[in-house]
Amino acid sequence: MPSELRSPRLAVLIDADNASARIADGLFEEIAKIGEASVRRIYGDFSNPRSKGWADILSKHAIIPQQQFAYTTGKNASDITLVIDAMDLLHSGRFDGFCLVSSDSDFTRLAARIREHGIDVFGFGEQKTPESFRQACRRFVYTENLRGGVTSNQDAAVRAQPLQPPDAATPILKKVIGQMASEDGWVTLGEVGRQLANLASDFDQRTYGFRTLSELVRRTNAFEIEQPKGGTTRIRIKQAAAPPPRRRTPRRRADQKPPE
Repeated sequence: MPSELRSPRLAVLIDADNASARIADGLFEEIAKIGEASVRRIYGDFSNPRSKGWADILSKHAIIPQQQFAYTTGKNASDITLVIDAMDLLHSGRFDGFCLVSSDSDFTRLAARIREHGIDVFGFGEQKTPESFRQACRRFVYTENLRGGVTSNQDAAVRAQPLQPPDAATPILKKVIGQMASEDGWVTLGEVGRQLANLASDFDQRTYGFRTLSELVRRTNAFEIEQPKGGTTRIRIKQAAAPPPRRRTPRRRADQKPPE
């Protein structure tokens, strides 16, 4: 019998000092879309009241805590331990991807180093996460979109409090379509989605309050949409309407009297 195809093996490393325990359910739902979370570790000082939220849910998600006491002020032993573990796991050759859960730009170099080995890095952090870390990841997910999980039954709740208005997505969508040159301007929605992932690692339609890219594109009202029955959805930038022709006022002859 042919061997069963295995989901990508993922190492999930969580910075407890820079991630809220409220994202846990949504986080692992999102990671399950990518692959199998084979390693689940969290780093922090769990004697600190700030980490109590994580301590209460570790068993629910089978997360292994890596306790790091804060012996001195200003020295983050948790970050150092996370990096050491990440490099050990990387060189074991057992993983297809890493999920780094933090809003700390200090992990930018770690993400870049892992990707240099041809391994995907998926970042998870708040919207305040510096661009350097976001762009160092193959894909970056804002954790504000994960609180409580996001499913098809929660669309109304997602739309109620979007991080950005729908029209804020128009410039990046137009840029992507402009890069995908075609004679008539039409491109498939699937191709747009793939190019978005390459151009902007943190693009996510949920940021604008929608579960699917097609819903977001429609709401911007900046694109024409063609969806033939049983065919592939295509979009293009709306063409500006041509201005109406100007009416020319007939010139009077020199000997013609003006109307009274």
